[in-house]
Amino acid sequence: MKASEADILFIPGHRNSGDDHWQSRWQAKLSSARRVSQSDWENPVRDDWVGTIAETIQAAERPVVLVAHSLGIAAAIQALPLCGDKVAGAFLVSPPDMARPGAKSHELRKFGAYPREPLTFPSLLVASRNDPHGSYEHAGDIANAWGSLLVDAGESGHINPESGHGPWPEGTMVFAQFLSRLKA
Repeated sequence: MKASEADILFIPGHRNSGDDHWQSRWQAKLSSARRVSQSDWENPVRDDWVGTIAETIQAAERPVVLVAHSLGIAAAIQALPLCGDKVAGAFLVSPPDMARPGAKSHELRKFGAYPREPLTFPSLLVASRNDPHGSYEHAGDIANAWGSLLVDAGESGHINPESGHGPWPEGTMVFAQFLSRLKA
């Protein structure tokens, strides 16, 4: 699949993705990309976030490729039962462990544990070995449950600007290869 054959939906996590974030940089370069905009980035409400993602996917006119980061993964995965068969693939980066003791905040814990059903489309999950919001073992466990290819990003933190991943050229190459293997 070519980028022009898909609606590429960027789904940021808590507090959105700023201008220096790899999601914002990639979105600016892809003409078929758009961001799922949440009404409140600071105080995420599970049902609101899930509903917004489901509505955006349902409104797409072409096959959808999800590009989700952090809390955006939890919301996107929970939206899938509401979306039919519009999703052609998912590129998932830095899944937080929402159910772990000491999770970031009460609002984020409300998203709960990830659904464990296998995904019905190809997916790739990129995880770091020192992500402060979720362990590599947790990422491997959910990748296995979903049937996702797990990509080891080494010690890359949360794969965001704070961990030195603004442009993230390695991620761009992995995404391009993933996209090229999807069927339109």
